[in-house]
Amino acid sequence: MRSKATSVAQYLKELPADRRAALQALREVILKSKDPLIEEGMQYGAIGYYIPHKVFPPGYHCDPKQPLPYAGLAAQKNHLGLYLMCLYMEAPGVADSPLPWFRQAWTAAGKKLDMGASCVRFRNIEDVPLDVVAKLFKKVTARQFIAVYQAACAPRIAKVRGKAPAKAPAGAKPGSKKPVAKKVAAKKPAAKKPAAKKPAAKKPAAR
Repeated sequence: MRSKATSVAQYLKELPADRRAALQALREVILKSKDPLIEEGMQYGAIGYYIPHKVFPPGYHCDPKQPLPYAGLAAQKNHLGLYLMCLYMEAPGVADSPLPWFRQAWTAAGKKLDMGASCVRFRNIEDVPLDVVAKLFKKVTARQFIAVYQAACAPRIAKVRGKAPAKAPAGAKPGSKKPVAKKVAAKKPAAKKPAAKKPAAKKPAAR
């Protein structure tokens, strides 16, 4: 659920006490463990942790006005969510994905992992191994995440921000690189006028 809160304090204040306490506990761990280049604020109607434009000027390729999302916290209708965008992208040769480590560390702590592409769903703070979350935020720095993000999303970034296509030659149809030859209408030969009929000769009147 997207909140209309304009600050993290307001967002937390609007939550029921038990949910507020759970997110606040997780928030404190994140704030102590995150890279100093990562900032906290409201993003997409929830608590966001992102790499600001002053560090990464291009911003998020889906919406360049937004800073690059790294993680998030939100109270949804049926669960609480820890969104870890820093986990689900990987780029060969740039960095090893921390996802396998994260899954193994979470379950090794004796907790059940309910996870989608990037969202870890939980109901109570007791369901979250806070030390694993702390290690993850220390493990993936802002600079590492930027490098992986750029490598993994290069085609999509280029497509969204991209380069203007080369101008097509004059006369070219949209989407075509070949010029369209102008058709010259062939002149039709002038139609021949039917020959004028000669008036019939008058017969001499009978005497």
